[in-house]
Amino acid sequence: MQVRHSQPGPLPWYRTPIAWLGVLIFVASLAGCVWIIVASVQHRDEALPVSTHSVLGVPAHSPPVPASS
Repeated sequence: MQVRHSQPGPLPWYRTPIAWLGVLIFVASLAGCVWIIVASVQHRDEALPVSTHSVLGVPAHSPPVPASS
């Protein structure tokens, strides 16, 4: 005869749905990061038409505002 306990033991982590939801969200975010990197490699940025000093490729000062006609 088997004895059944009134309180079951703790579930292993792979049997809880919230753990699988967390894994799914993590994998989806990694796939999104990879997709962003792949998409950004295909589109190169053109240099800004500024001849002033730049820091790490970014102009140190705002470009002059064109005169309105």
